[in-house]
Amino acid sequence: MTSFPVVAFLNHLLEDAPWARARLAPFVGRTTRVVVPPLPDVRFVVCEDGRLAVSDAPEAQLVVTLRPAAVPLLLRRDEALLGEVEFSGDAELAAALQFLFRNLEWDFEEDLARVVGDVAAHRLAAAARSLVAWQEEAAERAGRNLAEYLTEEAGVLAQPAALARFGREVDDLRDATDRLEQRLERLERAGRGPARG
Repeated sequence: MTSFPVVAFLNHLLEDAPWARARLAPFVGRTTRVVVPPLPDVRFVVCEDGRLAVSDAPEAQLVVTLRPAAVPLLLRRDEALLGEVEFSGDAELAAALQFLFRNLEWDFEEDLARVVGDVAAHRLAAAARSLVAWQEEAAERAGRNLAEYLTEEAGVLAQPAALARFGREVDDLRDATDRLEQRLERLERAGRGPARG
């Protein structure tokens, strides 16, 4: 069952955060269904102690639908995730879950220290952070290089200055066309003046 590991991880995060459990307490008995196509749905219900339990209820008070692009953002805890998520149903529960996403953090290093010890955990966590930072920097650099290639060498993309100049030229042409139409209308009205007999 897909829901069990997800709910177990969320409860692990809630374990050391009494404030988060208190935030969920008003929603006891309410079920949430998380939909991440093509993965199986995850369903959980809020328990009296503010923790979560796997739910098999057919109806959910809140449905959270994540677009596939949201999964990497979720793993990075990127705020842009909320733009890739659709909430339908209980607005108060949705607001509470969004608040928890922004504020509930996983202390990976502390969990790792329980397994390998403090020093090794600190070194492994530092290495993991360095790797993530390197990957982000490499992706950003690759994106800049691709944009430069497509703009400068391949000529597929227009340069920002050229786009701005084109926009100004279109505006100038539109203004000139408007002036010409007004002038033609004046000439036409003048040509239809009162007939002389």
